[in-house]
Amino acid sequence: MSRLTGVGVSSGRAAGPIARVADPLPEPAATPAPTDQVAEAARIRPAADAVADGLFQRAGRVGGDAKAVLETTAAMAMDPALISQAEQLVATRSVPAARAVHEAANGFADALRAAGGYMAERARDVHDVRDRIIAELAGVTPPGVPELSAPSVLVARDLAPADTADLDPKLVLALVTEEGGPTSHTAILARALGIPAVVAVRGVLDAIAAGATVDGDEGDVELSETAVEVRAAQPPAHAEWDGVGQTADGVPVKVLANVGSATDSTGAVAAGAQGVGLFRTEFCYLGADAEPDVATQRAAYAEVLTPFAGKPVIVRTLDAGADKPLSFLDMGTEPNPALGVRGLRVAFDQPDLLDKQLEAIAGAAQDTGAEVSVMAPMVATADEAGWFAERARAGGLDRAGVMIEVPAAALSASEILQAVDFVSIGTNDLAQYVFAADRMAGALAGLNDPWQPALLRLIAMIGQAGRQVDKSVGVCGEAASDPHLAGVLAGLGVTSVSMNASAVRAVGAALAQHPHATFRKAAEAALEAPSAAAARQTTKTTLA
Repeated sequence: MSRLTGVGVSSGRAAGPIARVADPLPEPAATPAPTDQVAEAARIRPAADAVADGLFQRAGRVGGDAKAVLETTAAMAMDPALISQAEQLVATRSVPAARAVHEAANGFADALRAAGGYMAERARDVHDVRDRIIAELAGVTPPGVPELSAPSVLVARDLAPADTADLDPKLVLALVTEEGGPTSHTAILARALGIPAVVAVRGVLDAIAAGATVDGDEGDVELSETAVEVRAAQPPAHAEWDGVGQTADGVPVKVLANVGSATDSTGAVAAGAQGVGLFRTEFCYLGADAEPDVATQRAAYAEVLTPFAGKPVIVRTLDAGADKPLSFLDMGTEPNPALGVRGLRVAFDQPDLLDKQLEAIAGAAQDTGAEVSVMAPMVATADEAGWFAERARAGGLDRAGVMIEVPAAALSASEILQAVDFVSIGTNDLAQYVFAADRMAGALAGLNDPWQPALLRLIAMIGQAGRQVDKSVGVCGEAASDPHLAGVLAGLGVTSVSMNASAVRAVGAALAQHPHATFRKAAEAALEAPSAAAARQTTKTTLA
């Protein structure tokens, strides 16, 4: 018996035999050169179509979030830009089709990874599509989750959405990955399925084990070389929620959704979200060779806003820059782009880019009847916040706020709130800046745990600043999707929480279980905890 530790991202304790998820196929060779480049290039599109067809067939057998995930992955497989670039590599460099797909997809994934945040997490999806197309070209079974015939603990390097979208939750006891972090797909999936999960478990892939016991609360994984008796986690109580975000004594805490597409919006409405706390607009720009005109943006935004007619929606303006490259933005190179000209800082040099987007957002709000507010990313000072708010109001948007994801902004929350109508805390990015820990680095996942007391203390400062001027303080990072942590956030002064649609009902129900004073007590105890694990445990005890 050996014990490994990682970051617990979904509560519960389960045990059973291990089922290993196969690693990707080996990197395709660049030789031999094809004798007929035209014929070799012509193999790529049919292979991509075959992958897409298979995913669409799987999507037809499921519904809800699983259907959306599979359909999105299928669309990625048919991406004309990916296929075209791979075909060009065959023609210009005379490499085999599999190698061309590998290099083309890696280029797209690298761009997403450089973008950081939410976009970086989508790089795993591109790699998944890459591996499926390469397997199709090679005529072999694609890597991924094995067919499960009995309840098992899945162990993997990482998991892609399409790997797990149609998993049978009755056969998956727990999830364990060597990579990933608190905001990874594995974490989101496990919470949606209500099963234990531990990520960033270094060494688990090299361990020789037949069975595992997984503790998603403590982040522990016990490995056994012999069979382990199957023990499923106690299923969480069904989340009964009346759709009104508030504590048991009626203190309002809006329960909102994070969206980035029309499909996301439809799913969020179905889940009962009271509105949108984060509408990511980057989808309108990705892959564009030229800046989308106002009419194009307006139509795209309206499609996402329409399901929320009459409800509040906070739209985040473009978050791009040298670290989030867009072909029409000539940002050049920077020695440290993650700390360079990005987010709102791009607009200081190119204000017309922002003004056009604000015009499109205002128009989409008129077209749909959604109650739209806007917020800017990567704001560091009160002067920057004021500059954005003035520009937004001049563009016809009366309610303007900013993201707090930079430590300087958290420390200046009082002054920033004098300049804007609200703030929204991006806990994912704030954590990685506070701890100087890349959120995509599995080895540093523990530092990006949203239960870290240092992060909670910053949130408490921002919450207090909001109370002093009676302005809204939201959280739109993945921290909001943890029902226990959502209660702590409410106790710290947060007035709205925004998350993936799958977590909406559970969080709404959790907030309704206790009066606000109980959440304040839990928050005070978490602030005094010496570690993330201790903060999590003391909260569970307080809210038991």
